[in-house]
Amino acid sequence: MAVKAEKKTAAETGAVKAVPRKAAAQKTPAAKSSTAKKAAPKKAAPKKPPAAKKAAKDRKILVIVESPAKAKTIEKYLGPSYTVKASMGHLIDLPKSRLAIDVDHDFTPEYITVRGRAKLLKELQGDAKKADTVLLASDNDREGEAIAWHLRNAITAKNETVSIQRISFNEITPTAIRAAVANPGIIDESKVNAQKARRVLDRLVGYNLSPLLWKKVKNGLSAGRVQSVALRLICEREKEVESFIPEEYWTLEADFKVGKSSFTAQLVSWKGSKPDLKSEEEVKSIIDRISTADCFVSDIRETDKTVRPRPPFTTSQMQQTAANRLGFTSRKTMQVAQQLYEGVNIGSSRIGLITYMRTDSVRISQTALDEVREWLGKNFPAELPEKAVEYAVGKKAQDAHEAIRPTYVSYTPDEIKDHLTRDQLRLYTIIWERFVSSQMTNAKTRTVSADISAGEGIFRISGTKLIEKGFYKVIKLLASREEKGNAYPALKTGDKVKVDKFYPEQHFTQGPPRYTDASIVKTLEEKGIGRPSTYAPIISTLLDRYYVTRSNKQLVPTILGRMICDMLVEYFPHVVDAAFTASMENQLDEVEESAIKWPDMIREFWYPFKTQVDEVGKTLESFKGSLDEPTDHVCEKCGKPMVKKLGRFGYFLACSGFPECRNTKSIPLAKCPKCGGDIVARKTRGRGKEFYGCTNYPDCDFISHFKPINQSCPKCGQFMVEKYDKKNGAHKACINPECDYLHSDDEVDLAAVAAEEKDDAE
Repeated sequence: MAVKAEKKTAAETGAVKAVPRKAAAQKTPAAKSSTAKKAAPKKAAPKKPPAAKKAAKDRKILVIVESPAKAKTIEKYLGPSYTVKASMGHLIDLPKSRLAIDVDHDFTPEYITVRGRAKLLKELQGDAKKADTVLLASDNDREGEAIAWHLRNAITAKNETVSIQRISFNEITPTAIRAAVANPGIIDESKVNAQKARRVLDRLVGYNLSPLLWKKVKNGLSAGRVQSVALRLICEREKEVESFIPEEYWTLEADFKVGKSSFTAQLVSWKGSKPDLKSEEEVKSIIDRISTADCFVSDIRETDKTVRPRPPFTTSQMQQTAANRLGFTSRKTMQVAQQLYEGVNIGSSRIGLITYMRTDSVRISQTALDEVREWLGKNFPAELPEKAVEYAVGKKAQDAHEAIRPTYVSYTPDEIKDHLTRDQLRLYTIIWERFVSSQMTNAKTRTVSADISAGEGIFRISGTKLIEKGFYKVIKLLASREEKGNAYPALKTGDKVKVDKFYPEQHFTQGPPRYTDASIVKTLEEKGIGRPSTYAPIISTLLDRYYVTRSNKQLVPTILGRMICDMLVEYFPHVVDAAFTASMENQLDEVEESAIKWPDMIREFWYPFKTQVDEVGKTLESFKGSLDEPTDHVCEKCGKPMVKKLGRFGYFLACSGFPECRNTKSIPLAKCPKCGGDIVARKTRGRGKEFYGCTNYPDCDFISHFKPINQSCPKCGQFMVEKYDKKNGAHKACINPECDYLHSDDEVDLAAVAAEEKDDAE
């Protein structure tokens, strides 16, 4: 199957013969000269082709995309007349050094060439001069449209005669690229205006709030329009976690025997109502009263349930599922999805494996539906519905792109696994499974519940099994509890059973969970904050600025983050209000729909906001230095005491003699067990992964993957570390692998971890 599909793709990669509209006029002279050539006597035939025919043959078309990977893929589909270059994202943007917004003249932005990109822009302008036609093929969203708009203006400034057209596509396949080139269009000015409005709005907020934070809190801080709302959500959840008071409760299970088989059931009723057990004494009282009672099966019920397949992925659903099932961060999910979209080498061909990965729609094109139904008809005919399954697009969805799906269903995960990295394969698998299963028949489950009467109590055992697999036949990585099911003993009403053993268990009520990448993305989407392209950057920005940290995949606000949040909530409540931010997103959508003019939208926000910024700047007291803590550490350069300070990457030690002495260093966390040096937090160069190593490196190569805590092991005296595993949760353990103090059963090979981190560090 894979080889067959590959041949089909290779056959489609011939030269694209579609010609842009303006260039199409050049065909006519060539055609006429060809006719004239046939009519003329043989001796009168010209020795060289006519100039017009040569011009058509030598016509050059420049295609500009955003990334080199995308350029590499598309170039394979086009003929020798096409040159494909990458702009590497935005080449023209607002300067970083100043506001660059003329607030007195309709908020006109002042654009400049991005620093370090002038050479590339000049090269593209030079390539455009040599071309007859330029096709701008940046992403089909607001940012991509803005990139195309700036490129068009920059190229036209150097060459007014060149034909510049816009092409867009939802997938990078030969068919899609051929269709795009054959049907060029123009730049969508409304979409450009929406991006311009968003950019100006964010600049006005960031470049007014950030200096205020520098003046009142500490240098280097920043505040953003959307990220500040996300920070508020995370901080408010943290307050709920801290204020939650757990309450004790108990559950009771018991082992029962019937014949030679045994099973475990849970107490679900006591004296006709749901048991509310608050203490161990209450549980023991129940055990005493039913331990000698006659037990029998009093009721058996069967319940059938229909399980519908889920719709194909939107961006937020893909990020949530990748976080929950694969453990991916939102940033990693989008990076891997970008690779799959831009193109992967599959044998002798290069193909984009998925459609555009920034979308809020579950819509599927008719071509894709026809293809998946044809594939299912051949491979799972019994699970093919009579009609294609339709899913409702959400009310808030812009529906600019169809759902995320594989470009070719015939490229199954098993058939292309040798061509993908582990992360690429896992993400592609859930995308493929989600899409294909969405067009299959429903599954059916049967749940059997048995009630065991024991005196005044009722114990219950349930088992679920899949009676019709339906769409689960293609599900592997996304398998759910319904598919896996659970065992159930063979019982019938009236069976006498014997209680064998009781299992009373103490519990405490759980407070609200901290946000994870998956849950914060879900909340942002539900509240209408941000868009598919911004979910991952929002989280990354909060982490990069040390407003939030990750702990066991949970997002935890730092002291700095909470201070910034409290200040913004008190003095700029509308800026960090979820409903207000969602309304701004809706207004940006209206700009894109040409329903409102973007300067009017900005004007309504700007003047009240600016007045508040000026007022707060005059009245708010300074918090500078409030986060600094004195320490016992002495500066080895000047002998003055060192101060614990908070920087953009966390706490560090700085000499109190600043600015005369600029000595800084990491905070020692423990003493090295090998050489007695200090253990400090460090990060790998490539991935920025945190680890803990000795300050005497490279003379001492001690490295730990686990964070040291200020506590020594009572058994061997070495330092303790924080650990986490699914079985024990967060716990402490000795760093010494030969010491068994508080080590979990699911132990990590410290030597292997150390070797890996050492390689990363080097």
